[in-house]
Amino acid sequence: MGAANEHFDAVVVGGRCAGAASATALAQRGLRVLVVDAARFPSDTVSTHLLWPTTMAEIQALGALPAVEEIGAPRMPLAEAVLDDIGWRTTYSPVSGIDYAMCVRRTHLDHALVTVARAAGAEIRERCTATDLVFDDGRVAGLCYTDDDDQTHEVRAPVVIGADGRKSVVARLVGVTAPTLVAPSGRACYYAYWSDTREDLRHIASQWRVGSLLGTAFPCDGGDLLSLLQPPVHLAPEFRGRRAQEAYRRGVEALPGLARRLDGCELVSRVRSCTGIESYFRQSSGPGWALPGDAGHFKDPVTAQGIRDALRYGRLLGEAIAPILGARDGADRDALDRATATWAAQRERDCIEVYQWTNFLASGAPPSPLEYELYRQAQTQPDFAAVLSDIYNRVQPPAAMMPVTTLLGAVTHALRRPGVSVRDVGADLRSQQKRMVADWLEKRRFLRSDAADAHPAISQPASRLPQVV
Repeated sequence: MGAANEHFDAVVVGGRCAGAASATALAQRGLRVLVVDAARFPSDTVSTHLLWPTTMAEIQALGALPAVEEIGAPRMPLAEAVLDDIGWRTTYSPVSGIDYAMCVRRTHLDHALVTVARAAGAEIRERCTATDLVFDDGRVAGLCYTDDDDQTHEVRAPVVIGADGRKSVVARLVGVTAPTLVAPSGRACYYAYWSDTREDLRHIASQWRVGSLLGTAFPCDGGDLLSLLQPPVHLAPEFRGRRAQEAYRRGVEALPGLARRLDGCELVSRVRSCTGIESYFRQSSGPGWALPGDAGHFKDPVTAQGIRDALRYGRLLGEAIAPILGARDGADRDALDRATATWAAQRERDCIEVYQWTNFLASGAPPSPLEYELYRQAQTQPDFAAVLSDIYNRVQPPAAMMPVTTLLGAVTHALRRPGVSVRDVGADLRSQQKRMVADWLEKRRFLRSDAADAHPAISQPASRLPQVV
């Protein structure tokens, strides 16, 4: 044990997106913040790292935009989605003046965020592993960690922020690893980097779908391109071990648009995987602790919302508790706990609909008749294509995709298509109705439930929903 305990206003476990955001927000307000992370930055982590304009706006809010821009990833002001041979392109609505996406490797993104947090005044201790929490009368009051020399240290603080990912040590130590809401994904995730020879296409974030297979191309820093494959989970055995690269290449070839995009490009990395994916909410606040980022809430990567939410709710957590921690007479424990509970409840309200929408997009089901009609509508109506990109950009809610008038028009057009049966369209409509009712009931139960309930509510299996970029 260290010779003397240190005292901070806040201790943050994990220095990547959520942790760096919380630490920056607190340090910018004059508080003494310690961040401990097992990594040494710069370092990589499993992530597909597409940053929508709303994500770039969060980076800007932290004061990190210049550092992230300097990394050199291209700006992507266009989004593209193609279902079979039906495709559309559109721009993004600006968020805080930013109307472009970027794709920045986590090695460089996280390093930039940590550098900004350190410049704001946060103390960053790398290669330090959290081992235990300090409790005082049932309340979290500090952290124990080991450093790179295997020395154990104890630090005290009114709040410990667990921004340490899906396998959060803090979540385990406070007993909230069991989610309050959970849904298994119908897709697996595989990605790799390619040298990108298509300078004429490096301003477009693209997605292709054929049957149940989904693939993307996101130009990133270093002159490369990130290409993601999300096959349905039953194909995951084909990607195991040494077969991963061969299966990945077969997946690329099964998506003609993606194969054309990568023609002339060279695979320059190994294929990385993320399988057994579950989207979830966990109880994210309690006496003396809070869980921003994936530690408290995670969504399947198919909608690329994780970094945005980690940054946003990490920042909002810091902003919410800073006045309490900085009070002249010391932090009021009850006020601190109310603030973290309010913050956690707000994230649940803000994210539940996107969570449900993501789960349906991650179902791995083949496209339905109504999906084809929505793609056709987006192809011919730029305003509707803009709605679809705005949903991913969190400017509009998922419900904006298919209001009653759009649904009725899609049904009418689907029934006129050769080879489309009334039975198929009727089944699709029933599926949509069932989905909307199930979503409403799930949302109602979840937002009314006791936040301390340790028993997971299992989401219903995902039915088919129109999928876009």
